[in-house]
Amino acid sequence: MTDLRLLPWSDPDGRPCYLASDSDDSPLNRRADQIEALQLSMGTELLGHARALLGDRKADARELRFLANRLCEALRDVLRVAESRGRRLPDHGGQGE
Repeated sequence: MTDLRLLPWSDPDGRPCYLASDSDDSPLNRRADQIEALQLSMGTELLGHARALLGDRKADARELRFLANRLCEALRDVLRVAESRGRRLPDHGGQGE
C-alpha cells in the first residue's frame, strides 16, 4: 500500500482528508488529480483578476475585501496541492545535495 495522499478537500469540520490506495490510477486518485488541476487553474485566473482590480483606482473597500478573501481561499488550495504533491515525490535520501 502507498503512503496516505492528502486530498484537495477537507471534511465538513475543515479537517484534512487522506486517501490510502494501492493504485495511483484509482478513481478517487484520478478525481483528486482533476480537482487539483481545477484549483490551480482557478488560482491562475483569480490572480489575473486581482492584478486588474488592484490596478483600478476606483476599486472600493468592499471589492478589495472580496478579492482578499478569494485570494486567501486560492492560496489555501494551492498550498494543499503543493503539500500533497511534495509528499508524493520520491525520497532520494539526500542525493544531489
